[in-house]
Amino acid sequence: MSIQSINPATGQLIKDFKEDAWTSVVRKINLSEKVWQQWRTTTLASRAAKLRKASQVLLKQKQKLAELMAAEMGKPLKEGISEIEKCAWVCRYYAQNGAKFLKDVPVETDATKSYVSYQPIGTVLAIMPWNFPFWQVFRFIAPSIFAGNCGLLKHASNVPGCAKAIELVMLEAGFPKGVFQNLVIGSGVVDKVIEHPVIRAVTLTGSTGAGQKVAAKAGSLIKKTVLELGGSDPYVILADANLQEAATICANSRLINNGQSCIAAKRFIVEKAVAEPFTRLLKEKMSQKVTGDPLDPATDLGPMARIDLRDELHKQVQKNIKMGARLELGGQLPKMAKTNAYYPATLLTHVKKGMPAYSEEIFGPVASVILANDAADAVRIANDTTFGLGAAVFTKNKRKGEKIAREALQAGACFVNGLVKSDPRLPFGGVKMSGYGRELGLHGIHEFVNIKTVYIAK
Repeated sequence: MSIQSINPATGQLIKDFKEDAWTSVVRKINLSEKVWQQWRTTTLASRAAKLRKASQVLLKQKQKLAELMAAEMGKPLKEGISEIEKCAWVCRYYAQNGAKFLKDVPVETDATKSYVSYQPIGTVLAIMPWNFPFWQVFRFIAPSIFAGNCGLLKHASNVPGCAKAIELVMLEAGFPKGVFQNLVIGSGVVDKVIEHPVIRAVTLTGSTGAGQKVAAKAGSLIKKTVLELGGSDPYVILADANLQEAATICANSRLINNGQSCIAAKRFIVEKAVAEPFTRLLKEKMSQKVTGDPLDPATDLGPMARIDLRDELHKQVQKNIKMGARLELGGQLPKMAKTNAYYPATLLTHVKKGMPAYSEEIFGPVASVILANDAADAVRIANDTTFGLGAAVFTKNKRKGEKIAREALQAGACFVNGLVKSDPRLPFGGVKMSGYGRELGLHGIHEFVNIKTVYIAK
């Protein structure tokens, strides 16, 4: 069997990747365990040097790797270059700060000496999605491998070329063979991999459904999981917001990565007093985005990652319209829709509770405007979802905005007057059906370590 890489802009086959036989998977798992026994004893300085080298390799290859993303999943070239630069940044960040994060922490007790030590746990399986095929993986690699663990990657089946490229970057950076390996497998093999005793933990970024299955399997084996799942991120636009700035940020957030981001803005909850001018500005900003070949540096909006995903998105749009939503922009399948995965920037208004655009994750370039009576009503609508990944509030009153972000919005990352984004320096993750655990920052490197108490009585 094989895993196919298909260009979503043309529908053409890029390459067939032969799937790993189970015997090959087991060899890779066993190699990981063998290598880990040595890797866990390497100095933090040595690990940091290799992460710095990985950063250099990524930057040297950023054009080529961005072109690979454009070909395999349709990411606009300029966004792909930014993604690789961010991967290089997270490598440098943990190379610089990892030793501080893993330093023993003395604790005063009745012992002669007692402290907390952070020790690696072994091999971690990473199950990663296609939407940010390098960033999602490197935000796992940098902290986990620096902490002394080994990693096995089960990447999304439509980006096998990106998965292979990541493995090659790690080898070129000088990491020993086996510290990080790519498994060329389909989802049907994942349970068997999790069951293997060498696998100590699992991290997954993906759909809520996938997270439920993986968490159930890993939980039955008492193996830790970190889950970063879907989101229906609300952006609250208060009556005193700078509407021009808010509309620009909102359009950018909704259409980044062709609208295929867990933390992209999806629901725009606007106070009625400013709903008309904000909607007009948002429509204007969205319509200005250039749709085209993802390899063209001028392109803002490329194809979605797969035709089936685009078709499912279109069904969601049509369902909302049938239920009473108003189509203000886009919403039409392009010419040659059967051979490419393009979908236009789309704006829905008059979205109400009960419609898919009110409560479901709309994973594509579709924005939904929902009206609120006042600020309190806007917060209520924002929290009226099973998800809780990211959220934002726009207001000229920074104190009010901070209070809403800190105390009222139910999400793992809450921003004021800005686009929700991940940052190596800050913990990232969600609440409710958006998952649990944290990546990045201090908290991310502590997810896959043994937080060990050491107590010396005399």
